[in-house]
Amino acid sequence: MKFYLGKYNSLFTETLNEIKQKNIINRIWEKDYTVWRNDPAEISNRLGWLTFPNVMISELDEIENFVQSIIADGITDVLLLGMGGSSLAPEVFSKTFKSRDGYPNLYVLDSTHPGVITDYSEKLNPETTLYIVSTKSGGTVETLSFMKFFYKKALKILGKNEAGKHFTAITDPNSRLIEIAEKLNFRKIFLNDPDIGGRYSVLSFFGLVPAALIGVDLKKLLEITFTAINNSKQNDFDGQKQNSAAKLGAALGALANVNVDKLTFFTSRQLSFFCSWVEQLIAESTGKEAKGILPVVNEAVLPIEAFGEDRLFIYLYLSNENEYEEYINKLRDNNYPVITIELSNIYDLGSEFFRWEFATALAGWKMNIQPFNQPNVESTKIAAKEMVEKYELSGKLPEVKQNIEDEEFGISLDTDEHFPNVDSAFQYFFDEFSKIKNGYIAIQAYIKPVKKTDKLLEDLRICMTKKFNCAATFGYGPRFLHSTGQLHKGDKGNGFFIQIVENNFAEVKIPDEAGNDNSSITFGVLITAQSLGDRKALIDNNRNVLRINLLKNTISGLERLTQKLCVAKD
Repeated sequence: MKFYLGKYNSLFTETLNEIKQKNIINRIWEKDYTVWRNDPAEISNRLGWLTFPNVMISELDEIENFVQSIIADGITDVLLLGMGGSSLAPEVFSKTFKSRDGYPNLYVLDSTHPGVITDYSEKLNPETTLYIVSTKSGGTVETLSFMKFFYKKALKILGKNEAGKHFTAITDPNSRLIEIAEKLNFRKIFLNDPDIGGRYSVLSFFGLVPAALIGVDLKKLLEITFTAINNSKQNDFDGQKQNSAAKLGAALGALANVNVDKLTFFTSRQLSFFCSWVEQLIAESTGKEAKGILPVVNEAVLPIEAFGEDRLFIYLYLSNENEYEEYINKLRDNNYPVITIELSNIYDLGSEFFRWEFATALAGWKMNIQPFNQPNVESTKIAAKEMVEKYELSGKLPEVKQNIEDEEFGISLDTDEHFPNVDSAFQYFFDEFSKIKNGYIAIQAYIKPVKKTDKLLEDLRICMTKKFNCAATFGYGPRFLHSTGQLHKGDKGNGFFIQIVENNFAEVKIPDEAGNDNSSITFGVLITAQSLGDRKALIDNNRNVLRINLLKNTISGLERLTQKLCVAKD
């Protein structure tokens, strides 16, 4: 790991000295909650990630026996049902390591969009599929909805005696899911350490069981991780075994305190999926108390002048995939702070997971925030639940007042003004955005994620960056609610939000109970309620939201939207 921090070097050095003076490293390893707050709530019971990799070594035989039994029973596909920390880590393993020969394919479902549910339902045969129900609390509404839907299908095809054998739970002791899993005769229940928060759970059962199912060598992964764990205990910042995790955390926290808080990632192609995991870790841990670090993942290679002075760049690359070296050097030559991290192979991700966990916790100390809670996540859940309750009473969801509607868009802004055309509505949004210093734009797409929408949303994100010289991000809903959603409501309030929704999808029913044909709500209602709930939570926290309802074809609507937003008058 190399640090090129330019004019911030003295600040960085001061922070490292402060870490030594206040004995921060030892205090973290002693699980001293006063590093962050005088109250131990949601700290003392959130530090299990520091030592749990050691525990996992003793669990490897049990995990391997489970995996071999799955293979012996002819399981060819695994569908993990989860959200946030329960889904992002397995997705990294699935997309980075791929499945070894002889091992099942691993898919991750973290979207309530009816089209996504239907696709997996049609693609995967319950007779050869294992469904992993993964939720720390056991009460995550999306995860339980997935489980009830796929259990009903498995029950219909396999019968009651066989259906449960195709389901496995990963959860905490005393969670609601345990009772459900026992009642339905799930094949196995993995009980995780309850003192590990979801976003810090990658090196626990939540991450390692799915990894083992595709043939990842867990022993090798953990042995490499122990190198990072041992280094993170050092108070040495200069020697051969220097504490790179603490140095990384010091840089993140110190620069965020002087408004260099847009953490921008460039990665090797094969490491790009790591960014989705680290995005949640940073955003949910630091975005609170009117502070925050905004992760900008997999940034495009843009003209240097497109970047503001609020950027800190991370270049994470494999030794044999150093394609951005010239561009990163150009950023350094233009006095942008840059940190480079070189990995020998993908198994070094074990160390990288832990390094970023430790660094994020330490950055929280420097920023004077509590990095283990997520106080604003609940506000969106409550608002969405209220929307669903209104639907159950009246048979319809609340309507959002539109400021303008044409043949393709219905546009809603937090204003009573009625606009004569969509261009004037977009201009109003941009005029409001221009008043914010060091602002960012977050594109939130409650639409079906496919390659074409990926490309169109990335194009929109890039054009916003170039148009306003600001950081811009995009995420699919409700997935991002469990990732960057905390930051959106908890940071300093300089984010502007473009919420894109669609309603031209076929409805898919959610069973009221597993194995029950009765249904009070559909996935379409759920995802719409989640978008409405998040909009309300953002507005309640004084955020500006531009809601765009795509009234016709989603692809053509996104194409027109990008054209309109990118040519609107500056």
